[in-house]
Amino acid sequence: MAAYVAVVLITGFLLFTPTHSSTVGVEYVSRLLEVQDRERAPASAQLSAARAVLDRFIPSYSSSFEFKIITKEQCGGVSCFMISNHPSSNLPGAPEITISGVTGVELLTGLHWYLKNLCGAHISWDKTGGSQLSSVLKAGSLPHIKDDELIIQRPVPWNYYQNAVTSSYTFAWWDWERWEKEIDWMALHGINMPLAFTGQEAIWQKVFKKFNISSSDLNDFFGGPAFLAWSRMANLHGWGGPLPQSWLDQQLAMQKKILARMYELGMTPVLPAFSGNVPAALKNVYPSAKITRLGNWFTVDSNPRWCCTYLLDATDPLFIEIGKSFIQQQVKEYGRSSHIYNCDTFDENTPPTDDPEYISSLAAAIFKAMQSGDDDAVWLMQGWLFAYDPYWRPPQMQALLHAVPVGKMIVLDLFAEVNPIWTTSNQFYGVPYIWKVTLSYNILCMLHNFAGNVEMYGVLDSVGSGPVEARVSKNSTMVGVGMSMEGIEQNPVVYDLMSEMAFQHNKIDVMKWVDSYSSRRYGKSVPSLKEAWNILYHTVYNCTDGAYDKNRDVIVAFPDVDPTVYYTNLYLQRNSLKDEDESFDKPHLWYSTSEVIRALELFIEGGKELSKSNTYRYDLIDLTRQALAKYANDLFVDVIEAYESHDSYGVAHLSEKFLDLVDDMDTLLASHEGFLLGPWLESSKQLAVDKEQEKQYEWNARTQITMWFDNTEEEASLLRDYGNKYWSGLVRDYYRPRAAIYFKYLNASLATGEKFDLQGWRREWIKLTNEWQNDRHVYPVKSEGDAFSISQWLFNKYLSDSGINDH
Repeated sequence: MAAYVAVVLITGFLLFTPTHSSTVGVEYVSRLLEVQDRERAPASAQLSAARAVLDRFIPSYSSSFEFKIITKEQCGGVSCFMISNHPSSNLPGAPEITISGVTGVELLTGLHWYLKNLCGAHISWDKTGGSQLSSVLKAGSLPHIKDDELIIQRPVPWNYYQNAVTSSYTFAWWDWERWEKEIDWMALHGINMPLAFTGQEAIWQKVFKKFNISSSDLNDFFGGPAFLAWSRMANLHGWGGPLPQSWLDQQLAMQKKILARMYELGMTPVLPAFSGNVPAALKNVYPSAKITRLGNWFTVDSNPRWCCTYLLDATDPLFIEIGKSFIQQQVKEYGRSSHIYNCDTFDENTPPTDDPEYISSLAAAIFKAMQSGDDDAVWLMQGWLFAYDPYWRPPQMQALLHAVPVGKMIVLDLFAEVNPIWTTSNQFYGVPYIWKVTLSYNILCMLHNFAGNVEMYGVLDSVGSGPVEARVSKNSTMVGVGMSMEGIEQNPVVYDLMSEMAFQHNKIDVMKWVDSYSSRRYGKSVPSLKEAWNILYHTVYNCTDGAYDKNRDVIVAFPDVDPTVYYTNLYLQRNSLKDEDESFDKPHLWYSTSEVIRALELFIEGGKELSKSNTYRYDLIDLTRQALAKYANDLFVDVIEAYESHDSYGVAHLSEKFLDLVDDMDTLLASHEGFLLGPWLESSKQLAVDKEQEKQYEWNARTQITMWFDNTEEEASLLRDYGNKYWSGLVRDYYRPRAAIYFKYLNASLATGEKFDLQGWRREWIKLTNEWQNDRHVYPVKSEGDAFSISQWLFNKYLSDSGINDH
C-alpha cells in the first residue's frame, strides 16, 4: 500500500498545479459570480451539509477530517480547496486531515481528491460497482500531506452537470433517497452547476392558470412521466399522459428538497425558463396571439394527437408576460434562484425563417422575459442545435448570440469531446461557453452517452486535453467544463476523468492516468488488469472516427429491413462503394475486436485476486457483454449470408446459435444489479398512489426503452430502440423473441421459395412490442449467479477460439 501511495502522490502533485489563469469569458460573468457569492448559503449551513455527506459516505472516518469554509481571497481570488495535516493529528482521536474550501462543494471535492490521490480510492455510482474504499487505511492511520498545505484552484468557475433529457432517461422515477445519493456524488466530483428541472410541471400549472388555462386543458400538453423531457422541449405533447395531480404535487415537493440541498452545499442550480411551448388551449383564450404549429417530430404519419406542438412567438407581448410569470412563480415557490435559467427554444425544431433580424428579435424577447422576472437573469442555452441543424449558419448563430447583452448568455458546447463548436464559431462569436462532454460564454461539455444506452465507449484523450486547449486558446470565452450525457450510470472511467478536468490546469497524461485508475478502481494493483486497461484505453475508449455512438448492436436494435437489402448494404460497405443504403442504422465499430477479446482474457486472468470486488464484477460483465455484442453482430451477418446463399441448414443452425447467445447474455447480465430491468420498472411503480397509476407508470417505463409513438399494425415507430438497454429481462423477454420472429420468416422464405415477408415480420414484431409494453410481469431487483464463473464460461464458449473477423 505504501508504495502505491508514493506513486500517486508524485503523479497527483504533477497533475494538480495550483496556478490560476482566467479567460475573457470569466471577466464577462464576473458580476454574476459576485451576486452568487453574496447570496450563497451561510458558511455554517455549508459546513453542516458537507459533514452530513461525509457521515453518509464514510461514517467511520467522520472524526478524521476537519472542514473549514474559506474566502476566495484566501484562494487567490478564485474557488479552491486546500488540504493540510491537522495540527493535532498526532493526538489520539483528533482529526487527521484539514480540508478547507470556498463552498461545501469544494470541501467535498477536496475530500474526494484526498481519498483518490493519497488513499487509492475510487468513487462511482452504485449501479456501476459503487465506491472502492478498501484501500483506505483505518482511521488514525491516514496518510499525511508531504508539504504543509496543498492548494487546488478551479481554472474556470463552473462545473456543469446533466442534459435536458437526463431527467427522463435516468431520473424519471427517483425518490429522495436516490436523489440524495446523486447530489452527494455531484459534490464529491466538484459539480457546482447542475440542471434542476424536477417538478416544473406543477409550476406551469399555476402559471397557466393565471392565463385562464385549466388543469384539464393541460392533460393534452404534458407528456407522461417517462417522456416529460420531450414535452418540455416541444417535441411532443400528451404522449404517456395525462399527469395525475399527485405526480405534480409529489415532484414539486421533491424539487424543493433537491434545491434546498444544492443551495446548502453552495451549488448554483440551473432552473428552466419559458421557451414558447404552450398548450393548444391558449389559442382559444388568446386568438390574436402569434401562435404557430411546429412540424412533425419523428412520428410515423404526423399524427397531431402527439406531434406538432404549439409555439408562441417570442415577439408577441404575451410571451414576455408568460415568461416573467414563470420565473417569478419559481422564485416564489423555491424562495430564491441562482439567476441562471436554461431555455432551448429551437431544440430539434427549425425556426420558420432564416432572417437574422427575426432570429435576433426572437432571442432578445426570450431574454427580456427572463430579465422581467429576475433582474440578474442569465440565459444558459444548449449548443446542440448548432451541431444538429444545418439551419444554423454563421449569420443565424451570430444573430442569436449577439441579441443578448455580453455576460448574460452562456452556451453549452454540448458535444465538445467529439464535435466542438467553439473551434469553428470563433469561440461562439465572443459569447461565454462551457466545455461539455456533450456543448455564449461557453461551457465545454462532454455529451458521451445517448439515451442511456449501455455501451463501452469514450474519447479519453480528448477529455484529458480538450478543456485545457479551449481555456488557453486565444481570446477564450470559456467559463466552465461539464458533463451532459443523456443517461448516467455507465462507463465510470469517463466520468472519473471528466470530473477531474474541472480542477486541471494542464493536459493529462491519459496513459499514466488510466494505469493508476485500474489500481484505484479495484483497490489493488493487478498486472493483468493494468494490461487490460491499457488495451481498453487504445480501443473502446479511443473513438476518434467522429461518429455519434448511438448503440445499434443487432441484439438491442434489430434491423427492420429486408435481408437482401441488408446483404447488399453489407457488400457495398465492405467494398467502400458509395451507394450504401441509409434506410437503417448499422452497428458502430471503431476498434479491433480481437484486441478487446484479449483484454477480456486478461480480465478473467486477474479475477481470482478480485472476485470479491463489486467494481471488478461490474467491469467484467460489461466487458464480456461488449465482446459478445460485437460477436452477435458478426453472427447475424453470417445468418444473412447463409440466407443469400439459400443455405437452409446454415440459417437454421446459425439463427439458433444467435438465440442461444442472447439467452446466455441475459444470464450474464442477471449476475449484477447494474444490468437488471427490474429496478427501472419497480421504481416507476413505487411512485404511484393507486393501481391505475402503477399501470400507467409501468407502461411509460416499458415504452421509453422499446418503441415510442404512433406505430400502426404494420409500420413501426421511427423512435424504436432509441433508448435500448442491455438489461436482464429485457434481453430475454423482448429482444430474443423479436429476433426469433425475424429468423422464423427467414426460414419460411427459404422453405417456400417466396420473398421475405417484411410486412408479416413487422406485424408480429409490433404486436410483440405492444403486448410487452402492456405486460405486468415482475422482474427481479436482485442479482443472481456468479459473475466471474459466468463470464469465464461464456468466454470459453464463444470467444476463446471464435474465428470472427477482426476489424
